[in-house]
Amino acid sequence: MLSNDQLDRWDRENFFHPSTHLAQHARGESPNRIVTGGSGVYIEDRDGNRLLDAFAGLYCVNVGYGRPEIAEAIANQAKELAYYHAYVGHGTEASITLAKMVLDRAPKNMSKVYFGLGGSDANETNIKLIWYYNNILGRPEKKKIISRWRGYHGSGLMTGSLTGLAAFHNKFDLPLAQVIHTEAPYYLRRKNKALSEAQFVEHCVAELEALIEREGADTIAAFIGEPILGTGGIVPPPAGYWDAIQKVLKKHDILLVADEVVTGFGRLGSMFGSLHYGIEPDIITIAKGLTSAYAPLSGSIVSEKVWKVLEDGTDEFGPIGHGWTYSAHPLGAAAGVANLNLIDQLGLVENAGKTGAYLNKTMAAALGDHPHVAEVRGEGMLCAVELAKDKEATEFFDVSEKVGPRISAEMAKNGVIARAMPQGDIIGFAPPFCLTEAEADIVVEKTVDAVKSVLG
Repeated sequence: MLSNDQLDRWDRENFFHPSTHLAQHARGESPNRIVTGGSGVYIEDRDGNRLLDAFAGLYCVNVGYGRPEIAEAIANQAKELAYYHAYVGHGTEASITLAKMVLDRAPKNMSKVYFGLGGSDANETNIKLIWYYNNILGRPEKKKIISRWRGYHGSGLMTGSLTGLAAFHNKFDLPLAQVIHTEAPYYLRRKNKALSEAQFVEHCVAELEALIEREGADTIAAFIGEPILGTGGIVPPPAGYWDAIQKVLKKHDILLVADEVVTGFGRLGSMFGSLHYGIEPDIITIAKGLTSAYAPLSGSIVSEKVWKVLEDGTDEFGPIGHGWTYSAHPLGAAAGVANLNLIDQLGLVENAGKTGAYLNKTMAAALGDHPHVAEVRGEGMLCAVELAKDKEATEFFDVSEKVGPRISAEMAKNGVIARAMPQGDIIGFAPPFCLTEAEADIVVEKTVDAVKSVLG
């Protein structure tokens, strides 16, 4: 077996890591964890450390690590048929079955599922379908997409543009011109502190209306949003937000894309965030929780309204010119079928709601009064602790102090993985759905210890 030092050297010499300080990593100045195994909510690394993964990878290992049911489904599919494409009407039992299972769980107005590989390519698909839709309807100018600051929708050219976080734009010549951004529904960080929550919702609506007025409704095709802001800070929407936003979109004939890559398949304690918040989307983006990351797979769930126009387009112009080689890959589809069956059999959506509520309640009780904790917030199996230099004045730490990364690093040293969210000192939690209350207590305990160690 290779020594840790040799494998570490190969890593730093050969492996291009995403979302990494490349120079520091190459020089050996940043830590390197080589993960070798996992079970339940725990992972193990090559040095024998066992860590409670309170972020489920990247909000994705929803059923937990080491599930033989999914591994066996993938292996059996590989033995029977490792690959065939989905072009020109081809399918496999796994891909057809999974499409039916997804639609059985989705909002009732949804019609078909297009399968890709990851959330970024699913949102690229969504944009192409939206542009196609408006061209078929004879509206060639109706192409702009409204996203929100602090939203996360991927790392491609268009999807990186949709993402409203500076790190995904800086020096990449993004965002592209077809994407415009509006106010994030982030009550804690509102500019006018005098606004009540209801008044802040009115402000968000007014900002959206003003943007539509400036750009022209006849140029705007769609609005994309996560039911709850994810990577931008794990921020639940203010009460009434989605109802108010949807009224504006319907008035101006603007499609709604619900990006459910994080919230889909149970993370909020409901099968979909759209069902949780009363959202009626035209397209839903799915990925992570579709397979619990046991294999790459994503999807675009298309509503009946949009599907009928796509059908009309192919009657007029022939087969739709969109596809990926690995669309509906049989191994991913087999993983998806096994994953959704396991979620049902183990009651994991219900547990995500129940144990997630316990995690949020316990975290708030433990840290809500800390002088440097501006807010503890969350929904379902999502929780965030936002830190501030001055809690009362809502004055945040300077980015150079690296408070969030220091706290997450301290937690990792003590056996719990949390995520230092970008663009703010926010500690994020998104554990596997199989988390127990006893394990939630460990997460809270280690968070409290790390906050005290770094901030006193």
